[in-house]
Amino acid sequence: MQTKKVAIDQIKIGDLILVKPGEKIATDGVVVEGESWVDEAMITGEPMPVFKKRGDKVIGGTINKEGMLIFKAQKIGEETLLSQIIKLVKEAQGSKVLIQRLVDIVSSYFVPAVLILAVITFVFWYFNAPSNNLITAMLNAISVLIIACPCAMGLATPTAVMVGTGIGAQNGILIKDASSLELLGKVKAVVFDKTGTLTYGQPDILDILIKNQNSKFTLRFGGQNQKLKSKIIQLAYSLENFSQHPIAQALVKKAKELKLKTLKVAKFKSITGFGVTGVIFGKKYYVGKLLKNEDDFLEAKKAKDQGKTVVYVYEEDKVLGALMIADKIKDEARQLIDSLKKMGIEFYMVTGDSQKTALAVGKFLGILEKNVFGKMLPKEKEELVKKIKEKNGRKIVAFVGDGVNDAPVLASADVGIALSTGTDVAMETASVTIVNKNLLTILKAINLSKKTLRTIKLNLFWAFVYNIILIPVAMAGKISPILASAAMAFSSVSVVTNSLLLKKAKI
Repeated sequence: MQTKKVAIDQIKIGDLILVKPGEKIATDGVVVEGESWVDEAMITGEPMPVFKKRGDKVIGGTINKEGMLIFKAQKIGEETLLSQIIKLVKEAQGSKVLIQRLVDIVSSYFVPAVLILAVITFVFWYFNAPSNNLITAMLNAISVLIIACPCAMGLATPTAVMVGTGIGAQNGILIKDASSLELLGKVKAVVFDKTGTLTYGQPDILDILIKNQNSKFTLRFGGQNQKLKSKIIQLAYSLENFSQHPIAQALVKKAKELKLKTLKVAKFKSITGFGVTGVIFGKKYYVGKLLKNEDDFLEAKKAKDQGKTVVYVYEEDKVLGALMIADKIKDEARQLIDSLKKMGIEFYMVTGDSQKTALAVGKFLGILEKNVFGKMLPKEKEELVKKIKEKNGRKIVAFVGDGVNDAPVLASADVGIALSTGTDVAMETASVTIVNKNLLTILKAINLSKKTLRTIKLNLFWAFVYNIILIPVAMAGKISPILASAAMAFSSVSVVTNSLLLKKAKI
């Protein structure tokens, strides 16, 4: 078969496209020849690659990891899934409406009302002053205008917001706009992406099963058989070190923790879709899926039911042990969920991973099964958030994510919260970014919002009370323009001072 290079905009539906190992898949299509592992993390957010064979669909922008693939182009240009994600983000950002502030509504009535009161004051004193009618009327009208100068009301919100966003920055919370700072404290439901948000987003060896003489397995690293466990890790690491598979990354990490060195491997061979094999110290070893002539073990079945990937290590024709590999849940994730529960906030979890894996993670974190959603595409995540908004009246919903696939829903949620460990697209789209890696910072962001809102309301209260008390005094001619100026300045200073006191608040 002859091949030629063409520009991506010259691809037509029906074209056969060859993808070599390490290359990006140019457009959406279906595999017609070859087998390989494809990294779809950009779309699904999941770190584990997906095995593709004849008849399976591939997505433009994802990466072919190992074997050669030939696929037929089915969608091009704006029809591809990646283009649809970009379109969803633009639509969501364009439709996002900022909440109308109370101060804007009041000011729209307040200013005309003050002008009318000033005119009434002038007219009254012009006809009723005992002497110097014009001067008395003008002074009293000016006092009303000075007293009613909406400086305090104008400062009430921006000063508190400025202090609040500054405190947020000091605590690793970057807030793009005042609307997001306001809405955070009103959130009634939080939707979490799983991978890279509640979990670390990379595979890790969580457990190891060692086969003993009774054909049973012993769990975990500690305790007896530590030498054999280290040997299994070292053998698997030495073989997988030649591979680009994410399992190799987990083995490298664990081998470094245990300070293990690679062993010399001869006759290395990758068996696409199964695993890798090679000769070490004259013996043949295999790392990968369970071979057909073996019965699966009860402990391994339990691990698979929990969404873990099980990798078996063979010496010649005998199983030495099995590695339990999964995306590790962040240490503070459970504490975050428990805290949200105490605050009366609903929480959901979505993921592009399988429903089985999603349910296992959700169960560990204490998330209700009905609130856990697996195999979710970007558009489906966005639709779920819309449904939650409409549930029991319009709820304020926050979404927490980190990937390109989360961008549309981060934009469409009332508050989009991105982690700085995620992609640039997610951080650009979200209205709040958590700079540090600690999920508990989300609680600080919510508390900061509530305290800032409380400060804004207190500022507005004093600003209105000041006007309600002193405008009638000025209309009655009991205060001069000089004293009115001093009172107006004092009200503005009090609002600014109250906002600065927010710095002492604990979040």
